[in-house]
Amino acid sequence: MGLSWYTWLEQGRDITPSASVLDALARVLDLDSAEHAHLFHLAGVPIPEASSDYPREAPPDLLAVVEGLEPNPAYLIGPRTDVLAWNATATRMLGEVSMAPDGRRNLLWWVFTEPGLHPATRDDTARYTLARFRAQHARRYGDPAFTSLIAQLLSASARFRELWPRHEVLSAQLGTKVIDHPDFGRLNLYHLQSVPTSHPELRLTQFVPADSATRAALA
Repeated sequence: MGLSWYTWLEQGRDITPSASVLDALARVLDLDSAEHAHLFHLAGVPIPEASSDYPREAPPDLLAVVEGLEPNPAYLIGPRTDVLAWNATATRMLGEVSMAPDGRRNLLWWVFTEPGLHPATRDDTARYTLARFRAQHARRYGDPAFTSLIAQLLSASARFRELWPRHEVLSAQLGTKVIDHPDFGRLNLYHLQSVPTSHPELRLTQFVPADSATRAALA
């Protein structure tokens, strides 16, 4: 790669780097998986490994896992943040996920267009959900289902219009969450979003109590 061409790339000139060049840059710059995907998004180049289709419904084994994690809240989402499985405790703790205009329950649409049970933490949840969605969108650049959802959110949500140009990306993570629930009081939880090895296109989120009071409340 010539110095002039790389300079043009950094300057955002109208050039089209190949997937192999972007992969090489990601390795040299030691980008993690979310940053690697976002690099492809910025360049407008789809990541080849994501060319296959992804599940639109919960695989039976993962549906059984989500339901079997009761009384701990858990849910399963697809690359577009469509909700494929959502157990009863998740509904009691977080609420009922609304449907996007295409008729699919969608986490991103819900957090940006509905007030929800926990407005104090809603904005952080929306930002983190959007950051993960952006990393997946970079892998599915040009997918009509993604493009349509983005257009609808840009029209429906002022906060989405504000955050979308920021290009924040985020991969799976372990963290803590505090929820002041109207019925069960303060809930302190650990939450983990993980990638099932049997279905790497999907994301499984599960919550476990971080203290005895929360454990009793969930039970």
